[in-house]
Amino acid sequence: MGFFSSLFGRADDDQAEDSAVEEAGTFPELYNGMTLDLETPEGEHILTGRLSGYALGDTALTVERLPGGLSFGIREMGTSVTIRGVSEAMSQFFLKGTVQESNRLVCRLKDVKVKAMPEHRHDFRLQMGVPAAMHYPSDETFSNPEECLLVDISTGGACIESEYIHAEDEVLRLRVKLLDYAPMEFIGEIIRVVEYQPGKFRYGFLFAQLNERELTELTRTLYNIQVGNRSTWMRSDAGHW
Repeated sequence: MGFFSSLFGRADDDQAEDSAVEEAGTFPELYNGMTLDLETPEGEHILTGRLSGYALGDTALTVERLPGGLSFGIREMGTSVTIRGVSEAMSQFFLKGTVQESNRLVCRLKDVKVKAMPEHRHDFRLQMGVPAAMHYPSDETFSNPEECLLVDISTGGACIESEYIHAEDEVLRLRVKLLDYAPMEFIGEIIRVVEYQPGKFRYGFLFAQLNERELTELTRTLYNIQVGNRSTWMRSDAGHW
């Protein structure tokens, strides 16, 4: 195993998309006000809102806009959706349901059940859509940034949208600032390339293995953003790990 194979802890056959799923678990503990992401069954983001109508034992729930959020996109009644959230214990869960009502203000779902979780979705992914920059490893002073868009991020990696062309297995550095948190830097490897639009590419970016402190800090940051807690937590003044 070469240096970068050891760094990223990934065997060659792990690069293929894994369609295996776990057995569906128990129904998660939900509470009114928690943030939820709604996605298509294929994983495309639909909306992010907060749970506003739910009672223990119900198979229906209502999602409304977050404070400051714009209007929802309207979904066709009877459409299947995936509901993604994270518990207070920072454990990601997936549910599935059917659209009962959809307008610009709320989305009501029925027949809500636990959804089996694909193995490649174990890490909690947070939709961001914020500016970021990619750098070559030799650019130690970060003086030659390639501007890009951070589509989403998890503790294992990120989805990056860029006009720059890169190849699979290319090793780069990602520098990003999440809201009011200090800038973070990750060394990573491109493991997937898709031409999202003509001249625009989306890259699956696998982080090098994080140590325990880095993993804990990133997990807490993503959770705090998810639940709307913008308070400072273990942020360094320098903005580095």
